[in-house]
Order: sequence, then C-alpha cells, then structure tokens
Amino acid sequence: MDAIQSLGLGFSVALQPAVLWYAFLGCLVGTLVGVLPGIGPLAGISILLPITFGLNATNAIVMLAGIYYGSQYGGSTTSILLRIPGEASSVMTCIDGNAMARKGRAGAALCIAAVGSWIAGTFGVIVLTFIAPPLATIALRFGPPEYTALLVLGLIFLAYMSTTSLTRTLIMAAFGLLLGCIGIDPLSGHFRYSFDIAELGDGIGIVPVAVGLFGLGEILSTPSHQVTGEVIRPKLRELWPNRQEWRDSGWPIARGTVMGFLIGIIPGSAHIISSFLSYAVEKKISKHPEEFGQGAVAGVAGPESANNAASTGAFVPMLALGIPTGPVTAVLMAALMVHGVPPGPSLVNDHPEVFWGFVASMYVGNVMLLALNLPLVGIFVHLLRIPYGYLYPLIIMFCIIGVYEVSHSIVDVWIMLIMGVVGYLLKKFSFDPAPLVLGLVIAPIFEMSLRQSLIMSDGNWLIFLSRPIAGTLMAAAAVLLAMSLLSMASKRRDWRAQMAEEVKE
Repeated sequence: MDAIQSLGLGFSVALQPAVLWYAFLGCLVGTLVGVLPGIGPLAGISILLPITFGLNATNAIVMLAGIYYGSQYGGSTTSILLRIPGEASSVMTCIDGNAMARKGRAGAALCIAAVGSWIAGTFGVIVLTFIAPPLATIALRFGPPEYTALLVLGLIFLAYMSTTSLTRTLIMAAFGLLLGCIGIDPLSGHFRYSFDIAELGDGIGIVPVAVGLFGLGEILSTPSHQVTGEVIRPKLRELWPNRQEWRDSGWPIARGTVMGFLIGIIPGSAHIISSFLSYAVEKKISKHPEEFGQGAVAGVAGPESANNAASTGAFVPMLALGIPTGPVTAVLMAALMVHGVPPGPSLVNDHPEVFWGFVASMYVGNVMLLALNLPLVGIFVHLLRIPYGYLYPLIIMFCIIGVYEVSHSIVDVWIMLIMGVVGYLLKKFSFDPAPLVLGLVIAPIFEMSLRQSLIMSDGNWLIFLSRPIAGTLMAAAAVLLAMSLLSMASKRRDWRAQMAEEVKE
C-alpha cells in the first residue's frame, strides 16, 4: 500500500465524527493554552493527559497532538497583542508583531502569522506522510545494539541542543533513567528501588511525573508573571494584510517552513531554536535590516512559520523511530504506550489506523486552526483579562483529580506533588526538567535494548562498535560529546546566546 492509498485510509479514520470532535477540541484547547501566558503546550498536554485514558488510542493522540500544534498558533496572539509570548517559541514574534500592532496593523500581523503557520504546518504533514513510513522500514532492520546506539545518540543530541549546559542536561537525563529503573526487573522479576511500596511495582508513571514537573511546577513558579500590559484589540475588518505585506511575507514563510521542518527533526527545543534562527536569517538577508524591531513583516512571517514546521517535524523521529525529540513528544509517546500502542518502526504496520488516522487528522487540524484563530481573536483578547488568581486553583484541582483518576492511587498523587516541588526547584536553579522526562520515557526501551545486546555478545561491550550501523551511531554520539566538551573547555559563549544577542542588536 503506497502513501497515497494509506492516506486515504487515514482520512477515512480522521473524518469520523468522533475523531473530528477530538481534533477540534485539541486545536481549541491548544489555542487557549498558547494564548494564556505561563501555561505552555507541555503543561497543557501533561495536565490533560489523564482525561484521555478513557478514549481509544486514535482519539487520544489526535487530541493531544492538536493541543501541541494548536498552541503554536495561539502563542502568536499574545505576542502580537500584548508583547508577552504565550509560549517560548513565540518570543521572536513579540518584537515585530507588537510593533506592527502599535502601528495599527495588529490584524495584518495576526493574519500573516496564521496563514504562515497553516502553510508551514501543512507542508510539514506532507513531508511527514512520505518520509516517515520508509524511515520506519529502515529502522525495522535495526537489532538491539543499533537501537541502543540510536537512543544514546538521541540523548547526546538532546544535550548538545539543549538551552541549558551539557552537564546539567546529562544529569537530568541520568536522573530520569534512574527513575525509570524503579519497579519490577523485566528479566529477573525482582523488585528494584521500590522501598516496599507495592504501587511502585509497575514503576513510576509518566503521568504523575509530567503533571507534577510541567503542570504544578509551572504554576508554582509563575505567580509573578502576571499579565499587566495593554492589550491591543484588533478590528475584524482590519485582519486582511495589504498587497505589500503579502509580498514581504512570501519568501520568509517559505524559508521559515523548510528551515523549521529540518530543525524539528533534530532532538532538542527545536520549535524555539527554529524561530530564533529564522528571525536571525531574515534580518541578515534583508535589504532593510533597520526595519527589524520596528514592525518588519518578515520578522513575524518567518519565525511563526518556522516554529509550526518544527513542531510537525518533531513527529517524524517519534513516529518512525520511537525516539522523542523533546519533552512534548516524550509525553505523547507515553500516551501511546499507555493505550497499548508502542510508537516506533512497527507502528505503521501494526497499527495503520492509528498512524494514518493521526497523520490525516493533522491536515484537518491545520485547516481548523486557520478557521479558529482569526474569527475568534476578539474572544481570545477577553481571555487575557482573566486574573490568574482564578485560573491557578482550578488547574491545581484538575491536576490532582486527573492523576488520581488514572489508577485510583494516592501514591501517584503524592508523586505528582513531590514532582511539582522538584519542578519548581529545578526552574529556580536553572535546571531543565525536560531531559528528566525523556530519560524516564526511554528508560524501559533503553534498558531492554542494552541488556539484550549484552546477552547477544556474552557481555562484550564491543558489540556496539563492531556492528557497522551501531558503530557509526556511537561514533556520531562521541563526536557530538567531544564538540560539547571542547566548547566548555575553551569557555566559548553558547551559540544560542550569541544568536539571541545578534537578534537584539
């Protein structure tokens, strides 16, 4: 069955009323999550993850993914109207988007951001349709040593691309892998690190950890981030850009789309990095760089397209290889596993209705978001005026009820509360909690692959170097690690900080 025929199967699933409803719900909630500063897609998905356990796998992943790429759309609204990024990837849109709004072009900025996001998102899904299945076929030939090497490379790549230091990222990833070892040993059946708590026999669940770290932890650390600025309210009749604004946004959208998708495939905070990089490129090649910061259309079109393309590109390694490129895809992977659908190379063949239904729903979801974001912008403006003092107690109550409902375990609630405090402390001391969740999610896969490899070789670690593919992946990981260590040794400034400074100039 080729990709076009398979996509037909996907649309037969995605256009079912129930799937359409959950796609719409995910896009709407994602837009709201993006609009409200301080929540973000990761916290939104983590908080809502427990309520998907009553759904089937297709409906659950369609809704959660809708929250993810919907938040990329919604984040631009707050950036343009309030100069506060609704989520991290919209930081660059604040600069010229808000400047356009102050010139009376708020509607045009919102429209260009929405159309650019739609083009980028749709392009990303088209590429995903055609490259994910062949990539999965190649990955099916991997044995345990190749898979172990691939996971090691993914972790090192994540550390290299992380916005925090290499040491801190690796510490967090190692902590996550350690947490993933709690519970019954999959080979011997012995209890490990469970402290005689029977509920820990199945290990620490991803849900209480993700909800605690990203939901509760985010709320504990953001009371001071109150919305205080003036909210610019655009008029519906001013939404359509003029001819010159369309001309100025065409190539930035095209460049941001391609660049964002390619960066999205790489592990790390791709949607954030892609928007920074797109802004820097547009400013560098512009004939009028002095206009950036004063309301340049390219400063909105490029970054908004790039972050949406990157969020779609992140699904390629997740669906085809079972490798999460960031915390959001890690939580989405966990959601699939909870529903008995293992992500990775076998997903396309073993669960075609889930894979192709999910891919087709993204085509539908991008159209929904384009239709949602522009007409409802007035409602979103009113949402920005809701005091956070009313929102946060409701979210905390929702976190506790949601986590308890998953397994009716009070231990999970305590784990969530502890992880909430841990998440707050990690943010306070500039540790990124995302690698911790990644480590926890991949720990069972990594442990099984590693132990199977060593059983195959009678304990000889050279098996990871003697096989061509595994050896190549390990060599790539070693090169990346060496580059990071050399950078630390020479005390050079981080390239992301350099790029951010260039953008500010």
